[in-house]
Amino acid sequence: METWKGMNKQYDCIVVGGGFGGLSAAIRLAASGYKILIVEQSTRLGGKAGVYVDNDFRSDTGPSVLTMVEEAKELLAFGEFPASSYVKFIQSSPAFRYLFDDGRVLDIHHSIEDTICSIESILGTDARLEFEAFMAYAKQIWDGSAPLFVQASAPHWTDLMMLAIQKWNLIPKMDPFRSMSKGINRFVKNPYLKDVLLRYATYYGSDPRQAPATLNCIAHVEMALGGYGVVGGIETLVNGLTAVATELGVEILLSSTVTSLRQVDGGYNINTTEKTSLYAASVVVNADASHLKESLLSPQNSKYLYIPKPYSMSGWTAIYEVPIDENNPRVGHTVLFPKDYLQEFVDIFDRNTCPTNPTIYICAQHRCHQRPPTSRNTEALFVMVNAPPEKDGSPTSTTVWESLEQQVRQRLEGKGILPSDAILKWTRTPTDLAQQFPGSRGAIYGSSSNNRFAAFTRPSNQIHALKGLFLASGSAHPGGGMPMAMISGKLAAKACVTYLSSLSSIPSLSSTELSR
Repeated sequence: METWKGMNKQYDCIVVGGGFGGLSAAIRLAASGYKILIVEQSTRLGGKAGVYVDNDFRSDTGPSVLTMVEEAKELLAFGEFPASSYVKFIQSSPAFRYLFDDGRVLDIHHSIEDTICSIESILGTDARLEFEAFMAYAKQIWDGSAPLFVQASAPHWTDLMMLAIQKWNLIPKMDPFRSMSKGINRFVKNPYLKDVLLRYATYYGSDPRQAPATLNCIAHVEMALGGYGVVGGIETLVNGLTAVATELGVEILLSSTVTSLRQVDGGYNINTTEKTSLYAASVVVNADASHLKESLLSPQNSKYLYIPKPYSMSGWTAIYEVPIDENNPRVGHTVLFPKDYLQEFVDIFDRNTCPTNPTIYICAQHRCHQRPPTSRNTEALFVMVNAPPEKDGSPTSTTVWESLEQQVRQRLEGKGILPSDAILKWTRTPTDLAQQFPGSRGAIYGSSSNNRFAAFTRPSNQIHALKGLFLASGSAHPGGGMPMAMISGKLAAKACVTYLSSLSSIPSLSSTELSR
């Protein structure tokens, strides 16, 4: 992949950040015929979808389950090659294995019918009936809310008022006035099944006691529409999208950090750490919205961007190298629950501390992404524990993370998930995340969705008061996660095309003005 090395060049749009939102916007804008540059602070594109490499040992360091796979396929289709020729999506079954504190084990499959059979076999007929009722409810939420709150532009209060007038019967179907936990309790009594469904709040980094029940649709998205792996890891999807962007003529500037955005003569002057001065008629920011407000915009312009609080969850993550056991292959995704799951949300959101007895998520990369084994016949286990975001100006003590790693290892070894000879290869703490992604405080999903009006307060993809400035990231509408970031990029690109098309001519600056 060639990277751009020039200076003082002008573009129709500069995309700040090359995560999924930035790639999505850049691909769509380039496909519309515009001259695009991606400026990325890292040495590779992908944003939070990073990769750890040590000789022939490789592991993703970020998201590991891809839902709404059609969003990725749609982006890959902008290239001349068919999506299946470069990026292959797979499903291994069981999809998830849930391990409960009392030793009970529940497998969730990619086939909803197989999942129903598994629930009845392990939890009984009543639980199966509860699950079927809940899934019908979750589908109803998705069918009603997705066109309005996911695939469409960020909703405004007036949209809710019009919806209440014109389609008043639709609002109750989206269940916006209950919390996720209360929505679950309407249908589910089985405590094991409750924990499985409560966990979907963490897909938005939120608290099921406070997040709106509308988010219960996530269960439908993953369990009914399907969760996927990518052959070779999520990095393969990043590489595929990067190839499409390059094919369409998108220029890429790596290892360069944007330090400011300044409005000048109908466009934006962008400065970087290398003292490179760039100009574009428009800008799409694929970074944390808080970073844009606090560090990139001038004080005069930052007032136009509202960032709701509190921040979403962060996470402590680790990668272990473990032997592959062909006689007892690992499940692609495993979740180890504590005895009292709700206590985790009390610790994180009420006490702002790491969970005393955290839920542990494990992704077996060899199984779910068909990563080839190393020459030592080993594979990568990616491990994650939810944690609170960093306090402003007060990094968490390293002893907290050292103690957490010891606790996680002991529990995983005790369950036979992690062998005693497992090698700890890499860790990343919320403190590290906060440093790597400025403005985020380590929060993975931007603002939390811990109130019923979260959809109306999340930053829009278009900052209307600042002409030509757009947002495409997990901290903007419609939210966090790979497919949501891709949709965010789609919506930002659509708004940007409309804006650029409205201009009588694309503004430009002389090289003298650019170097000021």
